[in-house]
Amino acid sequence: MKTMHFSPDAPCPCGRNALYGRCCGPLHGAFEAEGALTAPDAEALMRSRYSAFVLDLTSYLRATWHPLTRPDAVAPNEPGLRWLGLEVKRHAVQDETHATVEFVARSKLGGRAYRLHEISRFEKVDGAWLYRDGDLN
Repeated sequence: MKTMHFSPDAPCPCGRNALYGRCCGPLHGAFEAEGALTAPDAEALMRSRYSAFVLDLTSYLRATWHPLTRPDAVAPNEPGLRWLGLEVKRHAVQDETHATVEFVARSKLGGRAYRLHEISRFEKVDGAWLYRDGDLN
């Protein structure tokens, strides 16, 4: 895994009003240290994945993808890409192993702003929440 040195005392990139060391940092750290996937729910996993995109943690992103939809590789961020923010619009639990998270992620590349609005599907497999797929809005 590519290790990104990010201060645990910095605001978490996921936009939750928390420090990285108390928000997404422990999820990234557990994976880096033990290969453990420990998100308590689909929203926490989605937020940790957004933070992993910001920090270019491609191994974490791949590991948190459902095996049926997981790509062979996750490309690193394009040079100059800046992630600008995340807004979680809703988190809905269908049952013990299925949930959806609707979010908007904003970024900027080469002076152009981008907005990704997705309703993501998550599935709990062997006790770990994984990103299954999503529909773009």
